[in-house]
Amino acid sequence: MSAGPNSRPGWVWRRLHRLHEYAALWFGLSLLGTMTLTWSLLSVPLHYVLPRRWAEPLGRRAITTVFRLYLGALALIGACRFDLTALDALRDQGPLILAPNHPGLLDALLVISRLANVACIMKAELVDNIFLGAGARLAGYIRNDAQLSMIRQAVAELQNGSHLLIFPEGTRTTRWPINSCKGSIALIASRARVPIQTVLIETDSDYLGKGWPLFRRPDMPITYRVRLGRRFEPPGKAGVFSGELERYFTAELGRASCLRPPGAIQTPAPDTEQANHGS
Repeated sequence: MSAGPNSRPGWVWRRLHRLHEYAALWFGLSLLGTMTLTWSLLSVPLHYVLPRRWAEPLGRRAITTVFRLYLGALALIGACRFDLTALDALRDQGPLILAPNHPGLLDALLVISRLANVACIMKAELVDNIFLGAGARLAGYIRNDAQLSMIRQAVAELQNGSHLLIFPEGTRTTRWPINSCKGSIALIASRARVPIQTVLIETDSDYLGKGWPLFRRPDMPITYRVRLGRRFEPPGKAGVFSGELERYFTAELGRASCLRPPGAIQTPAPDTEQANHGS
């Protein structure tokens, strides 16, 4: 007679799987914190010692290595499954604006783990963060708190041959499948005269989406898949292009095979076995 779903062997298996998820969650967060803090501490003297022409390539290559090792560790312990190989086709191409959708906090890591020559536009509080700030400054990443300065630096990076990573939504997705797209991406593309390469990030989990507390356990393994979308030529009118870009993402992500279903982007219900943590 086979064991039912409520049998003791089934209960033990579920308990062990949940313990593994907790262990993987804490291991992953601890590993990322250790790796980023270590590199941040090393970046401080390098930022002052090295000339910019050496510092930025070193900083970007190091961040790519750290993120690739981190994602590899998550895959090794069974926390996540990643399919990011589509990004490899962009490595030897000229300057591009990389425009992904933004379902969760890991999105920038997914892209940068495969592409080393990337200038990333970051929230100012992240550039000031003890774990990420010094490494971001060494790599020449761009703060988003001054619009004109941000656009000027972004154009300069593209003209120097870098890829530019910017999330058109400006923040993590709260309205499935994508928020309204901002106009800054069109302004940068128009001034730099470079195309916009859309990047489609698909996942089957709300983990680290908007409203997900950092220490809340997700169901594992989590699947992430990245594929390349349409490449847009530099637009003429920012307002018109923002609407076109939003409609494109909505259509493409609506057909995606492993995205969350509509309405899934919300603060998850508390786990009865977990303490209540803030975001």
